Amino acid sequence: MTAPAPLVVGFDLDMTLIDTRPGVVATLGELARRHSLELDTDEISSRLGPPLAHLLAPYVEAHRMDEVIDSFREVYAEHAIAPTLAFDGAHEALAAVRGHGGRSVVVTGKFAPNATLHLQALGFDVDHLSGELWGAGKGEVLREQGAAVYVGDHVHDVEGARAAGALSVSVLTGPCTAEELRAAGTDVVLPDLAAFPAWLDEHVLDRRLAALEADLRARGSVLVAFSGGADSAFLLAAAVRALGPDRVAAGTAYSDSLPHAERSPARDFAESLGVRVLTPTTHEMEREGYRANAGDRCYFCKAELLDVLSPLADRLGLAHVATGTNADDAIAGFRPGIRAAHERGAITPLRDAGLTKEQIRAASRRWRLPTWDKPAAACLSSRVAYGIEVSPFRLARVERAEAGAREALAAAGLAVRDLRVRDLGERASLEIDRDLVTAAVATPAVLDAVRSAGFPEAVLDPAGFRSGSMNERLPEPERYR
Repeated sequence: MTAPAPLVVGFDLDMTLIDTRPGVVATLGELARRHSLELDTDEISSRLGPPLAHLLAPYVEAHRMDEVIDSFREVYAEHAIAPTLAFDGAHEALAAVRGHGGRSVVVTGKFAPNATLHLQALGFDVDHLSGELWGAGKGEVLREQGAAVYVGDHVHDVEGARAAGALSVSVLTGPCTAEELRAAGTDVVLPDLAAFPAWLDEHVLDRRLAALEADLRARGSVLVAFSGGADSAFLLAAAVRALGPDRVAAGTAYSDSLPHAERSPARDFAESLGVRVLTPTTHEMEREGYRANAGDRCYFCKAELLDVLSPLADRLGLAHVATGTNADDAIAGFRPGIRAAHERGAITPLRDAGLTKEQIRAASRRWRLPTWDKPAAACLSSRVAYGIEVSPFRLARVERAEAGAREALAAAGLAVRDLRVRDLGERASLEIDRDLVTAAVATPAVLDAVRSAGFPEAVLDPAGFRSGSMNERLPEPERYR
């Protein structure tokens, strides 16, 4: 698929990001004194947005306008920068764009050198600034910068967004009312920038879900490598929405590394979507690299999975095998399994659409999927310390120990979300939610349950649960990235 366009958001400056009224009033006062002008500073500062010549036209003779504007710009730097403050939510709005991996550009009617002073004084995180542009004239710069959204406070900002073909988002911190902005054609009206991050979260999620749907439709049919976890469950549901159940199948590999407790819920979920459910047996244990359990163990596991699912997809006439790899996985830096799947032609629709784990959970909740808040459930092999050979005995022991620890915590009235038993050889390290560690220490039955599963020694990790904590023990992790 074609990667979604990078997020670029344009912002107006005056009365959108910053409240320039006190500075403008101070500047106009000095301007009136220097040029012997009678200026209604309150009236002028209430109409900020249009070019300065428009604002001063009722008060300054045409032949003096250029001289007065030059003077205004000179005086402005001295009188207007310090008293001008950012609106509530301005920094957070820019941070929200950055948080989504996007760029922020400021396109303003203000004299660019003075606009630069404001950005520097307030420490705004902005990638580009263009000044002295107004109304539809902002459109060309917004298009050049690739802005898909333009945020402003004035009907003329709506014109700029429209000229750029961008979504117009308006805030009510300027002189225009919601009715005026809607009449001008804005797409979204927010009370202020404090509401912008939440709106942007939803907007970005909508864009990425649309990209995912378009990608899946173009694929024609898919066999989803379905572990029962939140990511692959969401991918399966998205595929059904895009393609219909007849062109989608769920493939859940049964092996020693998949906890038995996961199997029935996974099947029930897939069947509830009306898709075919395949449960082929995989044989990771027959792969030497998997048993050896070095840093590239996941490579051999994923290779086995794809080598089993790909022929199944061919026999069923399904065009692709899709994995639940998400955008966070792609940048996590330690995913040899992703490489194995890529080498075997698996597609990664969630990653390609840019969907992060957090967004997958948000969308799953929106779709009322029961997996929306399901804790991460990596395969049992991930519990065995690198360098210790993986075996059916070890995996079964870990599964028994985790089940026993959960039961003991529940009996003590401790509701645990994330729990892992790390197999360190003849010693087990139990990781649970950090806020339960103290209570668990005072509950001997928890570690007793782990020892009863077959570990001669068991300890509680005081640092609590950390996803991928076994990687912390791996020497030279860069070898396997």
